[in-house]
Amino acid sequence: MCMLFKLVLLYLWVHWVNQGSDFVTGRSGNVTSGTVFVNGTASIGKTDDNFICATLDWWAPNKCDYGTCSWERSSLLNLDLSNPILLNAIKAFSPLKIRMGGTLQDKVIYETKDDKSPCAPFVKNSSEMFGFSKGCLPMSRWDQLNVFFKKAGAMVVFGLNALNGKTIGSDGSATGAWNSSNAESLIRYTVNKGYSIHGWELGNELCGTGVGAKVAPDQYASDVKSLENIVQNIYRGFEVKPLVIAPGGFIDTNWFAQFIQRTPKSLQVVTQHIYNLGPGNDNQLINNILDPSYLDGGAQPFRDLEAILKNSATPAVAWVGEAGGAYNSGQNLVTNSFVNAFWYLGQLGMASSYDTKTYCRQTLIGGNYGLLDTATFVPNPDYYGALLWHRLMGSNVLSTSFSGTTGVRAYAHCSKQS
Repeated sequence: MCMLFKLVLLYLWVHWVNQGSDFVTGRSGNVTSGTVFVNGTASIGKTDDNFICATLDWWAPNKCDYGTCSWERSSLLNLDLSNPILLNAIKAFSPLKIRMGGTLQDKVIYETKDDKSPCAPFVKNSSEMFGFSKGCLPMSRWDQLNVFFKKAGAMVVFGLNALNGKTIGSDGSATGAWNSSNAESLIRYTVNKGYSIHGWELGNELCGTGVGAKVAPDQYASDVKSLENIVQNIYRGFEVKPLVIAPGGFIDTNWFAQFIQRTPKSLQVVTQHIYNLGPGNDNQLINNILDPSYLDGGAQPFRDLEAILKNSATPAVAWVGEAGGAYNSGQNLVTNSFVNAFWYLGQLGMASSYDTKTYCRQTLIGGNYGLLDTATFVPNPDYYGALLWHRLMGSNVLSTSFSGTTGVRAYAHCSKQS
């Protein structure tokens, strides 16, 4: 199938030809002999050519977790787009998928000509859902973002407010049809300005039991159909139309199966979120990252979504729309340090082996899990892991195994240059 492929071990990068042995030095200093076997005769999955993706979020500087405020000026609304490190970090991928969204996206109003209310920023308010008031995206800022992303060569996915027009009950259930008028105005404005959008995603973490709020699968499917109709109408005559993406949340197999069954033609991408390391203040976080048996549990969400898609009539594919490992902004000196590569590279390999097409890391910048340092923009170690993967690993995924120790995981793809 392919004469050259790239192999990732969670201790080293190696070039390989067919089958071989190597030695791994463990944390205790002992040397263990092991054998890597790669079946290069057929692929077990296929990723997008641009598998690597990173997110930009809405959080304000006063978003704090466990007494630490780690977001500074990294929001879509205040990020310094003139910083040359930021520009070059994105351009190095040529292109990098960027997903704009997050918890507050379902509280965002777009300042279009059809919206007459004042365009106010997010304000911290503990009595509000997610601890912030509604906020507004000025069209002047939307212009700046799109000009910047075009210059950087990014592929943009934008998360739309899926709660607009809904009533939220005491149990968090959001009922009623999606009011799409504000989103439709934004999409029309975007097309009229000639901005390129790779995909429009509806909602953030509203599936299953939800985070803050939840939408039933049949209603969510109806809302997605509304978005698909808007995209088809506004982009009529376009040879390539943006992807319609949803639901962007944690997998609940029953909810996802019902939702996908009801969207056989209106949905192109099914997104799930991954935070399998637990809370950012867990004092066992490093131990979990370095425990292969713990990390092996991270395969279940990929396995579940792959099975649901295979057993359905949908042509939609799986993405990881957001993955930060440790939720509530990560943990400083852990999720932004070298040790996190054992989780991150393992996730990239694992997701690929279950036919996940794109993997969006939370975040490009912001919180304690950014690929770039929030204050200086200097790349963190995982940035280089992402860039190496993007440049070396092709789209064809190969069956790979490692014997000799239970402490090593190996993943292989055909070479990107093969």
